[in-house]
Amino acid sequence: MPNYVDGFVMPLPSKNLAAYKAMAGKAGKIFKEHGALDYWECAGDDLEGKGTLSFTRMAKAKPEETVIFAWVVYKSRKHRDRVNAKVMSDPRLTAMCDPKNPLFDFKKMAYGGFSAIVHR
Repeated sequence: MPNYVDGFVMPLPSKNLAAYKAMAGKAGKIFKEHGALDYWECAGDDLEGKGTLSFTRMAKAKPEETVIFAWVVYKSRKHRDRVNAKVMSDPRLTAMCDPKNPLFDFKKMAYGGFSAIVHR
């Protein structure tokens, strides 16, 4: 059975990168504790490719923002659904998200689930 991947791309104010890294580290532990196979969060540092749509432009990042590219790996879509149900109801995760002082704009986050077609 092929793996299933949830992917995320979003602009993040560069001033919030250290706080985001700390939060993402905690979130990754929670995801893996609930069954995710792998968890990655990456901050852009070379985003302007020639002849392609840049991540900066795609994410509509402002000059004072960087782009976060992240993914979580699961056994299957069903497995993802089970893990996400546990993660989203985990009080440790909700405690990290302060709606009055968010680290990024949730409305600018792109998210999608992907069936793996190649893995080497």
